[in-house]
Amino acid sequence: QVQLVESGGGLVQPGGSLRLSCAASASFSIIYNMGWYRQAPGQQRELVASISNSGITNYADSVKGRFTVSRDNAKKMIYLQMNHLKAEDTAVYYCRSFTSARDYWGQGTQVTVSP
Repeated sequence: QVQLVESGGGLVQPGGSLRLSCAASASFSIIYNMGWYRQAPGQQRELVASISNSGITNYADSVKGRFTVSRDNAKKMIYLQMNHLKAEDTAVYYCRSFTSARDYWGQGTQVTVSP
């Protein structure tokens, strides 16, 4: 079992930046792929960015060029640097750790982009 705890969310003005962090428990393994997802009110949860166990990244078109995902396996951490934030980025952001046989989610952290 892997526990994931997100942090770093909050209220930010349009054009601002936030850095989300996700801390994985001791049982985390570097073989896990990692991802950030978000869910806005009334919307389905969607992929924001992912990073594989070999460091290959993938981004939703809506965040390309603005968001950067990274991981620190030694610290068992995954990060999401979010720049040039827009109102439409407002959502609960979730961290995910997964393989073909395991799938773990954090509880989420709220990001609100508003003047």
